[in-house]
Amino acid sequence: MHLLITNDDGIYAKGIRALANHLSKTNKVTVVAPDRQQSATSHAITLHKPLHVERVNLGDETVTAYHANGTPADCVKLALGALCDEPPDLVISGINSGANLGLDIIYSGTASAAAEAVLQGYPAIAVSLTGPPFDFSASVLVAERLIDMVMQRGLLADTYLNVNVPPRPYEELTGIAITRTGVRKYRNSYERRIDPLGRSYYWQVGEVLQMHNEPDTDVRTVEDGKVSVTPVHFDFTNGRLLVTLKEWELTL
Repeated sequence: MHLLITNDDGIYAKGIRALANHLSKTNKVTVVAPDRQQSATSHAITLHKPLHVERVNLGDETVTAYHANGTPADCVKLALGALCDEPPDLVISGINSGANLGLDIIYSGTASAAAEAVLQGYPAIAVSLTGPPFDFSASVLVAERLIDMVMQRGLLADTYLNVNVPPRPYEELTGIAITRTGVRKYRNSYERRIDPLGRSYYWQVGEVLQMHNEPDTDVRTVEDGKVSVTPVHFDFTNGRLLVTLKEWELTL
């Protein structure tokens, strides 16, 4: 099986290295990832500057790896359009250092890389380890299990799986649950600082707000020590409002 791996933490992040080196034991693995930290870049793509790609060594000679000066979505597009010597069977984004729960997926480069794969017609999984200590040994086993299931059962063409793993040893995970997207909001706060030239600048220091979440949500599931698996798709239309708007009888 040919697996394409990417992330938003950058090519040298521990999570992507752990995942690639583990999966390469039994699969062909190609890695195409940003050359630097690209968290919270969402689904941005590069249009007005060239994308430079370099081959890199991740410590496993069986892994073909590249880094690019683009976003996670760029990396997926580059991999599928130019770098892979054959089409992958599946795209995995991660393993991310930190949670991608609730509406984090709007901002997440990890989630957006998986989304780009789906837009290009490939099944995809986004995997995140929700907190420290960032020991990825349990996460790679969870990812491997889900990869096997996706290859056996398949996914709908417009859907990827967003997976969040609690920071526990594999034996201490309390289960795995299919979830819906919960609510996770942040306090919008900026700290004003002064640079060496005396100019002011602002650094975002927002913190996660504690929100009530139902038991079947990804946020609550991870709080309970379980792995959350959320199917995410791209129908942004509000079906209920669609009916209401038709009742407006809009005319020009």
